[in-house]
Amino acid sequence: MRPIRANLGATVLLLLTAIPAVAHTGDLSGGFLGGFAHPLFGPDHVVAMVAVGLWGAFLGPPPMFVLPIVFPLVMAVGGALGIVGVPLPGAELAIAASAIVLGLMVASAARPPLWVAATIVAAFAIFHGYAHGAELPAGTDAAAYSIGFVTATGLLHLVGIALGLTVRWPAGRVGVRGTGAVIACAGLLFLWRLA
Repeated sequence: MRPIRANLGATVLLLLTAIPAVAHTGDLSGGFLGGFAHPLFGPDHVVAMVAVGLWGAFLGPPPMFVLPIVFPLVMAVGGALGIVGVPLPGAELAIAASAIVLGLMVASAARPPLWVAATIVAAFAIFHGYAHGAELPAGTDAAAYSIGFVTATGLLHLVGIALGLTVRWPAGRVGVRGTGAVIACAGLLFLWRLA
């Protein structure tokens, strides 16, 4: 019963902080600390990153290790595209869709081949990274900022993995799948707010 309460509590907290799917500015100045804080102030990023960890844990090794590594690596590429100003239409839409799709993967207990799961995660990572890179504050050390937001992203993946490891117990499995459904619903809310 305890894993369900923990997952439910985390889910309620995420829903209470839901705001439109925008790449969230954070209020801290640039550098590592600004980059680290930036993804933490955006519920759209938080739910998608937790979902990556949840899905990885649900799938078990090796996806549990591969998905949370693929995401930050590809996100860094997307961030570089945003920093240099390469246009990437539909980024906010894709960020909202990431919560929907990743949440549904967890909720439905989807078990695709590793390459399919990694491709899904990588596709959304480009857009998350792009949004962060495009909103890099002027005069900011891009390298330090990028290291900060990649680090925060990795830690959010670890939170998802920690919650996802409760699938070992029947109640945990239900809690994790329920959390996936809530993440998908949050993605629908982000999408609705974009309209």
